[in-house]
Amino acid sequence: MPNVSVFDVTGKKVSDIDLAEEIFGIEPNVAAMHLCVVNYLANQRQGTQSTLTRGEVSGGGKKPWKQKGTGHARQGSTRSPQWTHGGIAHGPKPRKYGFSINKKVRRLAMKSALSSKVADEEIIVLDELSLEAIKTKEVVKVLNALETGKKTLIVLPEKNDVIYRSARNIAGVKTTLVSTLNVYDILNCDTLLVLKDAVSKIEEVYA
Repeated sequence: MPNVSVFDVTGKKVSDIDLAEEIFGIEPNVAAMHLCVVNYLANQRQGTQSTLTRGEVSGGGKKPWKQKGTGHARQGSTRSPQWTHGGIAHGPKPRKYGFSINKKVRRLAMKSALSSKVADEEIIVLDELSLEAIKTKEVVKVLNALETGKKTLIVLPEKNDVIYRSARNIAGVKTTLVSTLNVYDILNCDTLLVLKDAVSKIEEVYA
């Protein structure tokens, strides 16, 4: 059973916590994590790109020259793909890039991502984080005390607008909830900063 230290906002160790073996201590499945990352990035694509075919470009209604006798190659329209200002052959059209993933694979990928962070010692459990007012300096002070990496993902157990608004202007720092946690964000951060209450919620969801 993985065991990690719990720190307070000053960076001082206050206790230890045992993490669930079946969530934070499995052998990471690289294929499942890769599939979920590809899925996440594909779902971010708008797919609104569109090029004009020869039938959609204006002009080109008249045959540029007669079929035979000119010495030129035969042409039926000045809007064919080989002409300047012609249509695009096999160009992109609006489409959906997203695809669905089996629920078991998603759960396996999430457990694998969390386990890889524990194995690489890139997870920090914070006892609590409470701010009375929106103060970016206070969050920066906490991150410096904990010596977090350049990219830090703060996982909150529930919505906290004060913490979110205090951290959103810090470069490389992102806040998320247990309910919106995803594999891409976990793997993309250098430090996974999880509140102690959020750990129990994660174990409750993925147990």
